Amino acid sequence: MDQKDVVAALGTQFEHLPTQLRAVARWVLDHPADVALLATREQARRAGLAPATFTRLAQRLGLPGYDALRATYAASLRQRPDGFANRATELLTRHGEDGDSAIAQDMFAALAQHIRALSEPDCVARLQRAAARLADARSVFCFGLRSAFPAAYMLDYIRALIGADSTLADGAGGRGIDALRRIGPGDVLFVASVSPYTRLTVEAAAFARDKGAAIVALTDSAHSPLAALADELVLVRTETPSFFHTMTPAFAAVECLAALMTARRGQPALDAIAAAEAQLDAFSTFESPRRPKRRPA
Repeated sequence: MDQKDVVAALGTQFEHLPTQLRAVARWVLDHPADVALLATREQARRAGLAPATFTRLAQRLGLPGYDALRATYAASLRQRPDGFANRATELLTRHGEDGDSAIAQDMFAALAQHIRALSEPDCVARLQRAAARLADARSVFCFGLRSAFPAAYMLDYIRALIGADSTLADGAGGRGIDALRRIGPGDVLFVASVSPYTRLTVEAAAFARDKGAAIVALTDSAHSPLAALADELVLVRTETPSFFHTMTPAFAAVECLAALMTARRGQPALDAIAAAEAQLDAFSTFESPRRPKRRPA
């Protein structure tokens, strides 16, 4: 059963449903994005109904429970029309129907659910394995393009702070990829990309693998083109009610990886951080309330 089947079944049975189940059916029909993205209890709270009523409706449709119904809607959301323009059209339609508040609430509810998913045991295990691979590497090369660039930049930035050898494959004039000439056995390429996947990112991962490096991939699907190349895979969810995918879970995953790497390095990380802070302070990098401001001449 997919979302179209659910909608058709609800349309057929709607007039014959008991009052409470009809109220749930109306919620499901009127709030497809919420069904896909919000937890059952949150949907029940917004609809002013008991969570058990949602379960009974799903069972009325022949499903084992409401999570199965939500899964059909989530699958449909992942299969939304291709292209930012088409999804932006959906967003404008939704805005016209429900307004600012509904979109804002749904956005933050989706982000909260995606972040919460990172704490599930399977996700945590993936993060632990990836952090171990990164911590044990001779050197780590970080690569990500477009919306994934900040995730790669963040990992490289924090590795530098903790004294771990790191190279950000980025540079003016299109020479960023040249850094991968030095990659080889004992090194790790940390690579990030989500749908729509950038061609050069996939090619960089394939190149690094051919050179003998290990691949730690941060991506959004076990079927992404990076997944087949990866030695360790960190999966994040990206779907939102907006037209543009979210990178918030990717940033959260990188912050977790950085924390785990720092803990694994121990005292050398502390020494490197102290040295970094001293250098930053020497150049007055950050504003300090204790530092007197210079007066203009």
